[in-house]
Amino acid sequence: MGRSFHALWFGTGAANLGDGIALFVLPLLALGVGASPGGVAAVTAALTLAWPVFGLHAGWIVDRVDRRLLLGGVNLGRAALLAGVAAALLTGTLSLELLLGAAVLLGAAETLADTALTSTIPMVVGPEGRNRANARIEATINLTNQLAGPPLAGLLAAVSLALATGLSAGLYALAVAGLALMALRKGPVSSGNTQVVAGFRHLWRQPVVRTLTLFTAAMNIPWAVSTALFVVYAVAPGPLGLTPAHYGLILTGMAVGGLIASAVVERLRLRFGTTRLLIADAVGTVLLVLPVAVDAPVWAVAAGAITAGAGSSVWRILVATIRQNLSPPDLLGRIYAASRMISWGVIPVTAALAGGAAEIWGVRAVFAGATVVSIAVLVAFVVYAVYYAPMRDA
Repeated sequence: MGRSFHALWFGTGAANLGDGIALFVLPLLALGVGASPGGVAAVTAALTLAWPVFGLHAGWIVDRVDRRLLLGGVNLGRAALLAGVAAALLTGTLSLELLLGAAVLLGAAETLADTALTSTIPMVVGPEGRNRANARIEATINLTNQLAGPPLAGLLAAVSLALATGLSAGLYALAVAGLALMALRKGPVSSGNTQVVAGFRHLWRQPVVRTLTLFTAAMNIPWAVSTALFVVYAVAPGPLGLTPAHYGLILTGMAVGGLIASAVVERLRLRFGTTRLLIADAVGTVLLVLPVAVDAPVWAVAAGAITAGAGSSVWRILVATIRQNLSPPDLLGRIYAASRMISWGVIPVTAALAGGAAEIWGVRAVFAGATVVSIAVLVAFVVYAVYYAPMRDA
């Protein structure tokens, strides 16, 4: 894949391991400064505000600057920010307000880093290698951010929260060192269009990218329901009666499913084609929520979750490659940011509505509604994927 891709790959791994640790530690730090449950939730919410608020501007920035310098600068900024949090903790000056500010800045940094990452891959890998490149990046994110990061953070936090926070800062700095070895093939050729909304307009006019973005948003509705309410259903005194450790194993299984899928997605694509794999992910979304809706046994719930985790990785890899191949290089950052803003914008709204609905009708009823949505999306996507030939060849 070349030295530049491997430098990007290494930097992505180091930064995402830092992410996994930081996302685990920040709520613990909030508890440590005496925050209420609402305060802890506010820290988590602050981390997710950036996409709907700042996403389009992040895409504009990525398309206007040197992406290697941007990735290095963002990771250096995250390293300095978390080093400051660790120092405040050690000196006894850490507060909830400081943590909220740090969470907002980390969320904004994530929009820049994620947008720059997906926009840089076409500059270090040719079209024939992009599925493999996206698969390796996706597998690395699953491994570092979801599998290795939280357990490592838990071990370190048991010793010292400052140690865990400091290691996260060090990993961001290590990512900068790796990215310094990257050389981009060429910068994006500017079309002279510098508008913030140019990526959104192009996305909306490009039928394949637009449709896949809308389907991603639709499938994120049942995913948001699961994210918001699955813990309530799964962990005792919920109906499934799991311990927190067993609940954690299901989440780990989802990450493992995603990791395995990332490793084999290119071989599966060559054998079955892009269309069938995307349809399989839509089936996986149904299996994420259907077992809960019908009060299935724990093995069926776990199997559905693992299948959904694998399908989600396949979807992200293939859709990323389609978007990269169908987008002008000088607009790719803004197109990705617009796509993410649409597809992720439904998550906080759906989660809030799901919580309110569960208070009235119960958790299983909300999962039943999510199942109806996921089946409708599956049927609509099968119709689209089978009869819309350009998507198959994108």
